[in-house]
Amino acid sequence: MNPSESYILDQKEPFKSILLQLQVLIETTIPELELKFKYRIPFYYLDGKPFCYLNVPKKKAYVDVGFWSSAHLTVHQDKMVTEGRKVMKSLRYPSLDHLDSEVLIEVLQNALEVNHKGFWKNN
Repeated sequence: MNPSESYILDQKEPFKSILLQLQVLIETTIPELELKFKYRIPFYYLDGKPFCYLNVPKKKAYVDVGFWSSAHLTVHQDKMVTEGRKVMKSLRYPSLDHLDSEVLIEVLQNALEVNHKGFWKNN
């Protein structure tokens, strides 16, 4: 088992279920993403560049799906959290009930569009 899979499977509920559902949605939506273990969390890469990550912050009660260089994302900005970060934005899920597949898929597709337009080429 690779470190990313271990990270996901070692989480307590409800976070493990949320992470597994996110993994399925992300990998189904953009199959060319490569799941790596960077910065001690599961990190998806596209064409060798960071794309998004999955994180269960210690002392927090949610799963964070962070998008790399998200300044160029245009969809569902009202659902994204910056919380003091200048570059990263994320979707947060405290439970499976909060996971809106449609929103996540639209943000993933928007991030893929942004990536293909070359906005992230310097990251």
